[in-house]
Amino acid sequence: MIRDLHNVRLRPPEAAAAPLTDEEERRFRAVLFSEIGNEIADHGSARFPAYTPEDRRRLVDVAHRLTAHWGQQVFVEAEDLTRLRLYLARYEERPQALPTRT
Repeated sequence: MIRDLHNVRLRPPEAAAAPLTDEEERRFRAVLFSEIGNEIADHGSARFPAYTPEDRRRLVDVAHRLTAHWGQQVFVEAEDLTRLRLYLARYEERPQALPTRT
């Protein structure tokens, strides 16, 4: 099936995503603090996408802020190239043993 694309234009390079302003960054980190904090409080851990180095820095900062807020360590672990896991020590995943044949 062939589809015609009408009115499609290339975006100029200056139209690329601009970094957040200081106010937007503060508000975004506050939302992350609240949402990730609630997820960790409910389940002991939270997974969140981190596609860029700035995303990873934000999540590490949120983990430090949660640690200071709760008085217990919130750990950060990379699950793969695009996702971080934040968790409390007692919810650390342990490697599962492979099933054995009997």
